[in-house]
Amino acid sequence: MRFFDLLGMQHFALYLLPALAFIVIFAAGLGFSYFRRRDSGQRETTIIERYAGGIEGRNAPFPLALTLTIAGAIVWGLLYIIVIGTMGVRI
Repeated sequence: MRFFDLLGMQHFALYLLPALAFIVIFAAGLGFSYFRRRDSGQRETTIIERYAGGIEGRNAPFPLALTLTIAGAIVWGLLYIIVIGTMGVRI
């Protein structure tokens, strides 16, 4: 039982707002940030596939945010295995 009815709403807002901020920042990172190479500009504009309905495929550079997310997941997984193994915790 909560002493204050508003406390549940405050917790909801404290969980929701950082999640929404992360989604907006992550989406911006996917759309506008990537590793720059000499041919990055050409890769963004060159159309390599055309589909029905006006959809066009490009060989665009891989997004930096997605690269960091994948690398972070791999590093976290390896560190988790090592730490759990060294601490002797049974799963």
